[in-house]
Amino acid sequence: MVDPATRAAVGTLPGSMRHIAGYHYGWWDETGTPTETSGGKALRPTLTLLAAEAVGGVASAAVPAAVAIELVHNFSLLHDDVIDGDVTRRHRPTAWSVFGRSAAILAGDSLLTLAFDVLAASGHPDSREGMRILSAAVQSLVEGQSLDVAFEDRQDIELAECEVMARGKTGALISAACAIGALFGGARSAQVEHMRAFGAELGLAFQLVDDLLGIWGDPAVTGKPVYSDLHNRKKSLPVVAALRSKTTAAQELHELYHADRPLSGVDVERAAALIDAAGGQAWCQAQADDRLARAIHRLRSADPVAGAAAELAGLACLVTHRDH
Repeated sequence: MVDPATRAAVGTLPGSMRHIAGYHYGWWDETGTPTETSGGKALRPTLTLLAAEAVGGVASAAVPAAVAIELVHNFSLLHDDVIDGDVTRRHRPTAWSVFGRSAAILAGDSLLTLAFDVLAASGHPDSREGMRILSAAVQSLVEGQSLDVAFEDRQDIELAECEVMARGKTGALISAACAIGALFGGARSAQVEHMRAFGAELGLAFQLVDDLLGIWGDPAVTGKPVYSDLHNRKKSLPVVAALRSKTTAAQELHELYHADRPLSGVDVERAAALIDAAGGQAWCQAQADDRLARAIHRLRSADPVAGAAAELAGLACLVTHRDH
């Protein structure tokens, strides 16, 4: 339901932006030749459609909202790859590494603008409120990304700060996906709030697991090199949890992570072992499980339709127990 509408929306972009966006989505290669590359998990638009059904609406009514959410998500990915200097996404070169940093940034800006145009043109009676929710989510996302970047130059990060960053960087858009989906499904205000909270808790759980994958994830699953977050010295949740553990492993990790030299392959392998020894991996998984339980509680509080609620709960469990 979402892919044809997304392709139609991207098709309205200026040629140069359309070309980069289509490459990023995996629809064609850098020359414009169609490919069969995966465009990602489509988690957020799926949540949007299921949220509409969970409150008694029909999924088709929320397709514009799902497209808008997915456009914003891909805006953030294009910018995130530039910021982090990542050269691989979804098992292929990132857009900036093919077309240049400036072009990728501009393509991201184009997708962000298009997202609001899609909502405005939907004709849904609650489209204005949907745009307000999405706008707030984008501001939170940008703030979360800003904190993530700022953490790179700091050595005294608290876990609470790291959680705030994750709630903005990842949780805000997943929360908005569920809230706008419910809104477009005709939900009562209380249901919209419960679905928003469901998404917020799920978003934090998702980021906790994503941070685990950023260290121990299988490149065949993640599409990124092994230990990618450690090579970038990211202060992700398991890293910060380990650094705050006051263990011998934490001290060695601190010295290694803040060494005034590039980290070698041996260094990042040692760092991963130290994070595990300091309890960072176990803490992160336990927190993800707790946030998942909170998310399911908020979902049930929304008085949802049984079938869609079961699918939402199943999807939430799936994305928080991805293979490492």
